[in-house]
Amino acid sequence: MRPFEYRLTADRTEALSIAGMERARYLGGGTNLVDLMRQNIEAPAVLVDVSRLPGSIETTPNGGLLIGAAVRNSIVAAHPVVRTRYPVLSRALLAGASAQIRNMATVGGNILQRTRCAYFYDAAGSRCNKRAPGAGCDAVDGFNRYHAIFGASEHCIATHPSDMCVALAALDAIVHLAGPEGERRVPLLAFHRLPGDHPEIETVLRPGELITAIELAPSATASNSNYRKVRDRSSYAFALVSVAAGLDVVAGRIADVRIALGGVAAKPWRAVQAEQVLRGQAPTKERFLQAAEAELAAAKAFEGNAFKIELAKRTIAAVLGELAGVDA
Repeated sequence: MRPFEYRLTADRTEALSIAGMERARYLGGGTNLVDLMRQNIEAPAVLVDVSRLPGSIETTPNGGLLIGAAVRNSIVAAHPVVRTRYPVLSRALLAGASAQIRNMATVGGNILQRTRCAYFYDAAGSRCNKRAPGAGCDAVDGFNRYHAIFGASEHCIATHPSDMCVALAALDAIVHLAGPEGERRVPLLAFHRLPGDHPEIETVLRPGELITAIELAPSATASNSNYRKVRDRSSYAFALVSVAAGLDVVAGRIADVRIALGGVAAKPWRAVQAEQVLRGQAPTKERFLQAAEAELAAAKAFEGNAFKIELAKRTIAAVLGELAGVDA
């Protein structure tokens, strides 16, 4: 690990000021960033510890929820309002990492997790355009069991690792930001970027900007929602495929539906095609499978991850069937 300056602050204005220094990075729980520093993948000159900024979970005037960026993942997962009105978020958080890591990791840091692609972490021996732009991508023709089937480019096929972000994508969450140019709000679905020609640029964050909170709106799909994660072992493993979904059935028809996929792209993947197939239809096993087929029609697999296409179809249908109370 290379030498760096450490600055602890409990004041947002001071944090933004320090972050204006060259090669400064914010530090939340540090569960990802410190790992990357140990691997010499990240080498900040200044760490701005924002873990002590005020953080709370508050009900908004419209009945939604505002979750501070410094709140620990374990606290969000256990919060009674999250568990009852946004169960998909609580279950996604509990599906991620270990209890020890959830007790350290923050909401803001979870959103900014970087890919767990093995070639990205192999700084000494592998080519990676995300780590070193223009170097090449060894994952394209390498071991790509965990890699993307949506939105990849010839420059990068890595996937986004966060379970929480998949749930937030299904909930249409809004990311609150503060920076040198003031405050702004960005939909979670627009926050992360697909790799294109510049996989090293992963989000729409501007220099010095800080994630301050996540906002969730109230909805019928949120209260009837679930998260399922398929992985190689029962704990402490990243998703091969995950599904976050919410379903609102009124008078025997699907009034509204939200579906997001994890482990399939460089960002949480919203299943828009599947949602369009389902709205206004009866909630049946056949319709759920038809919707999943429509979504996965555009998937593009590599040699090691073709199984993900069928796995994603079956997982989508299973989660929707569970929410609708039908065998799928």
